[in-house]
Amino acid sequence: MKEPLFLKPVFQEKIWGGRKLETEFHYQIPGGPIGECWAISAHPHGVCTVLNGEFKGERLDTLWNEQKQLFGFPSEPVFPLLTKILDAEEDLSVQVHPDDDYGKTHEGELGKTECWYIIDAEPGAEIIYGHHAQTKEQLAEMIEAGEWDGLLRRIPVKRGDFYFVPSGTIHAIGKGIMILETQQSSDTTYRVYDYDRKDDAGNTRELHIQQSLDVTTVPNIVPDLAVNQLNIMNSSITKYIESDYFNVSEWDVSGVLLLKQTAPYTLVSVIDGFGYLYIENDESPYELTKGMHFILPNDVLSWRIEGDLTIIASEPGLKNR
Repeated sequence: MKEPLFLKPVFQEKIWGGRKLETEFHYQIPGGPIGECWAISAHPHGVCTVLNGEFKGERLDTLWNEQKQLFGFPSEPVFPLLTKILDAEEDLSVQVHPDDDYGKTHEGELGKTECWYIIDAEPGAEIIYGHHAQTKEQLAEMIEAGEWDGLLRRIPVKRGDFYFVPSGTIHAIGKGIMILETQQSSDTTYRVYDYDRKDDAGNTRELHIQQSLDVTTVPNIVPDLAVNQLNIMNSSITKYIESDYFNVSEWDVSGVLLLKQTAPYTLVSVIDGFGYLYIENDESPYELTKGMHFILPNDVLSWRIEGDLTIIASEPGLKNR
């Protein structure tokens, strides 16, 4: 039977997290500051399990290894993508991620290129997106001197904005922002600056200055996005990014939206609204509500969505097929 794989998220406590994953998405989350919902993940730090159908109760990493037909018989050793929702009650650390070569050599895992869809942002919210240093030497000097106002590039954001964050980009999500993040399946983060914050035990978090200097792109490069929107009746498909690692789109459904497979598999996150999913010619619908996440596997060639929903969908890029 052709069917989607609905997934159970994994939640991560973070010093900067809040409770909006509970109040906005109605997840049952642990106590404390919960910063991240790992919504579609086979990373060993947080593996999702299947909630329905033939593979109910199976881990996503197990399916990747033992049911390769679901993903078009990929050659990659690990599931390459990770979808998160982040709730930034406070500022995240200023950080940077390595590329694949550095990540595999120094951390034993993939590098981390990512992108952000801004689900919500409080008035005045901003992100750090890049830097102003012109040489590696200047970057090192400004970090050493703590010249953060001169070094960091700050950008105001609003609901519906989209940012591509290639490896090597210094960045940080600011307080009052909730995002959906699509990224390579990596948990390697090099902290450049953490506002001298202390945890409950009075300890500051580790910084990774040398690694940050090693991997940061200098001078900063701002990616040029070729956003493309296709209107279909009252619905629309907005293509935000097509990269080596992932392609990401927004599906705004108002009424009916018919879609066909364009990659070996598709990752889907419902970030608002209510509706139904129909697989090919099967008229038995799957209910879709805000906060649901699922994979459309390789044997699902077409599908129909009905209702009023906002969905972020991603596919593996050409490097991951």
